[in-house]
Order: sequence, then structure tokens, then C-alpha cells
Amino acid sequence: MAQNRPMATNLLTVSEIAARMRVSEMTVYRLVQSAAMNGVRFGRSYRGPETAVQQYLESVNPGH
Repeated sequence: MAQNRPMATNLLTVSEIAARMRVSEMTVYRLVQSAAMNGVRFGRSYRGPETAVQQYLESVNPGH
């Protein structure tokens, strides 16, 4: 019997997201705070799902 389990998601640090997007860490914090990109707060730090980075980049640069 198959169980409904959420898919495993790679969570990236702010530094990792900034490096992939080639922006500053402050820009990543602003995107998360403005809800332009999904992010989760763990204690004093944020993590973002890898899929959220891909979705954001596709939304600002469609067709690439």
C-alpha cells in the first residue's frame, strides 16, 4: 500500500541561494521578506527550497 509522503526538498542556505542567483545575501533576505521567494526560518537563519529559487528565476526571466 502506497503512503502519501511529501517529496524530499533540498533546502539551501542564504549564501548558497545568493551564489546560484549571483546576487548579494541581502537581496535574498529581501526577496524572502517580500514573499517574492519562499523561505523558511530556522532559529536565526533562513533556508530556501531549491525549487523556490528555480521558480523565482523562471518568473523574472520567462522562456530561459
